[in-house]
Amino acid sequence: MAAPGAAATDLEVVRGKRAALFFAAVAILVGLPLWWKTTETYRAPLPYSQISGLNALQLRLTVPITVVFTRESVPLDDQEKLPFTVVHERDIPLKYKMKIKCRFQKAYRRALEHEEEALSLGSMQEAETVLAEPQKQAEGSLTVYVISENSSLLPQDMMSYIGPERTAVVRGITHREPFNIVGRRVIQVAQAMSLTEDVLAAALADHLPEDKWSSDKRRPLKSSLGYEITFSLLNPDPKSHDVHWDIEGAVRRYVQPFLSALSAAGNFSVDSQILYYAVLGVNPRFDPASSSYYLAAHSLPHVINPVESRLGSSAASLYPVLNFLLYVPELAHSPLYIQDKDGAPVATNAFHSPRWGGIMVYNVDPKAYNASELPVRVEVDMVQVMEVFLAQLRLLFGIAQPQMPLKCLFSGSKSEGLTTWELDRLLWARSVENVATATTTLTSLAQLLGKISNIVIKDNVASEVYRAVAAVQKAAEELASGHLASAFIASQEAVTSSERAFFDPSLLHLLYFPDDQKFAIYIPLFLPMAVPILLSLVKIFLETRKSWKKPEKTD
Repeated sequence: MAAPGAAATDLEVVRGKRAALFFAAVAILVGLPLWWKTTETYRAPLPYSQISGLNALQLRLTVPITVVFTRESVPLDDQEKLPFTVVHERDIPLKYKMKIKCRFQKAYRRALEHEEEALSLGSMQEAETVLAEPQKQAEGSLTVYVISENSSLLPQDMMSYIGPERTAVVRGITHREPFNIVGRRVIQVAQAMSLTEDVLAAALADHLPEDKWSSDKRRPLKSSLGYEITFSLLNPDPKSHDVHWDIEGAVRRYVQPFLSALSAAGNFSVDSQILYYAVLGVNPRFDPASSSYYLAAHSLPHVINPVESRLGSSAASLYPVLNFLLYVPELAHSPLYIQDKDGAPVATNAFHSPRWGGIMVYNVDPKAYNASELPVRVEVDMVQVMEVFLAQLRLLFGIAQPQMPLKCLFSGSKSEGLTTWELDRLLWARSVENVATATTTLTSLAQLLGKISNIVIKDNVASEVYRAVAAVQKAAEELASGHLASAFIASQEAVTSSERAFFDPSLLHLLYFPDDQKFAIYIPLFLPMAVPILLSLVKIFLETRKSWKKPEKTD
């Protein structure tokens, strides 16, 4: 009678062991991988090798130059060698991890009939008008015309001429290796019109060590898709001065043409405002010798901060804001002058701060106080004011006066206040700056994601990174090919995509949720289930081991 009960008991024991093993197998083979997969940090793959390769990228900046020879510019024997191409390449000595080379690609050819006729006219202005009609030069390219050594097109003491467009003129030579001598003159003119160490160093000021290349006066505005320009009239003493300024007309006549010529570098918006009772943060000092007040050079940096709090233009702006302030001093501190470091009055009575803007002090004519009662009506001379503000605007964008070669005649800027090749030079600098900025951003992002493993990398972030890497490579290729316009567009896309990836909010979702907190949350959930399973497995193991050691009975 005991045999069936013992058999049933053994069957229950076997069934319990099988159930425990089944639960353990399901928990280990299914539950644990499923939990690990559903709680892991999703990290889309990124091109880490390509990003690290960007630091070793070598930028080759190619400037296409067409050198046109007139009939009597070089000897006849040398003219028979035309056309041919000469490449002049040199390294830019900057302390930067990315190697930069400047490549002048000179294509020599003979002048066409209409070019011969234009260069035989009486003045350079007439010649430029005729030469500019049939051709539209690409951005970043130059055309240099070589005229006769005795040509009257240039003054006799001048060896070269640089115009407002992408054209220049140099004198030829009829002896002593003409192509070598003319080639050196062409390079000197091309460097003044395109790329120099100063231009590239100013563009890379944020990426270079603190030395002579990256001083404050060499820090132009950072590259951006847009800029906001604000003109402010500060009238701290409205009881004494009734100031009127035709800012709308001045912007339309002087500022808008300049910004239109500069539109390739970004979008611009212009606004204006009048602030009353806005005083400077520095008390002017009185000069008894001239019966006037002055602001010393060392006190100028302290002027900006108190005034900036009243402007309120940069608080809600997505783009860099340039502030141009016209300050009419109060009657108690009139006239007011700005002094330089040597104590001499500044001719423009203005100063500018890099990447911020400029301030001009506008004094009221002392005779106006004798003619009428207070407040005195003040009509601002906008021509004088806009000359100063446009000069400051050029400096803020890094458009400094070019360093002309010796015996070179410069025609001056166009009516817009900007030559075409100055715009090209700005685009060269902006392209290099964008490539450097995008490379730095991508490298920092790759290092950050490599160090912190629990940062989520979504597919949209990865796509932006891939797009930025491809844009940097395309910009480098276009720069090497001499296609400035497409290189600048690609560099802007590289900066935009890299910054979108770097500042994506999804990167911060699990940044403050490390692995130890994950286990602290899930252990109380899995421990009550895991303990019975583990105890059952231990019990099964011990019983199995005991049965193996138990000796068999023999009759």
